[in-house]
Amino acid sequence: MGRMNYFVEGLQGAGKTTFVRRLSEQFPDYRVFCEGDYSPVELAWCAYCTEEEYGGILKEYPSLAKEIEAKTVTEEGHRVICYTQILTDIPDFHRNLERFEIYNGNLDAVSFDKVVFGRFAKWEGKGQIFECSIFQNILENQMLYLQRTEEEIFRFYRKLRDLLSGKPYKILYLDVDDVAAGIDCIRKERVDEKGNELWFPMMVRYVEESPYGKGHALSGIDGLLRHLSRRKALEHRIIEEIFKESTMILKSKGYTMGDIAAGLM
Repeated sequence: MGRMNYFVEGLQGAGKTTFVRRLSEQFPDYRVFCEGDYSPVELAWCAYCTEEEYGGILKEYPSLAKEIEAKTVTEEGHRVICYTQILTDIPDFHRNLERFEIYNGNLDAVSFDKVVFGRFAKWEGKGQIFECSIFQNILENQMLYLQRTEEEIFRFYRKLRDLLSGKPYKILYLDVDDVAAGIDCIRKERVDEKGNELWFPMMVRYVEESPYGKGHALSGIDGLLRHLSRRKALEHRIIEEIFKESTMILKSKGYTMGDIAAGLM
């Protein structure tokens, strides 16, 4: 077994990005994968295209062809485009490529499972740090878009645990005591230069427009908090029943990196 790999998890507002940065400072020789990066396991903020679809994208955006090619990784039968890393003022470019993500209900349940399980099965990483690559996007797609039952979700994560068996990994879970306070904090942090909120309206719309959100009348801040509270409870149960031996639970923003680093050595 090689060097340990770390999966940093927790709700939005838990401080995952900051924690990943601090953890990478403790382990400077580790490779870090954040949302939007090309990752061997997770595909958040990346377009997952067939060769035919990729060719169509290049034809549709000829002025961005070089940038697209520079942010594309070729896999077996597919191209992965880190499209959110491409800066452009072309209208709807990012929204159009969002259609090729594996999330937001873009894939049916069978295809979604095949992609996720296939990537984790092939993964043989050593000395890597991942931001929200086991829960957040993968779990929310199942909750909000595939509308899976809790038993179906648990079955999914039992299989994922089996695929990870024998591989060196640890889940570092940042636990948020007050979900509303965490959201309030992230609302204030993620604004543009004029102070206009960027993240919050997008996140509310993501929940409201999902099949589960529509079916359960999730709306505004209340709907978002209901969803995140449900997700938190579900993540805690998944950890307790499936990943308990592989998880370290930390109080969000109530930890010291020195103690954590010593415990991980």
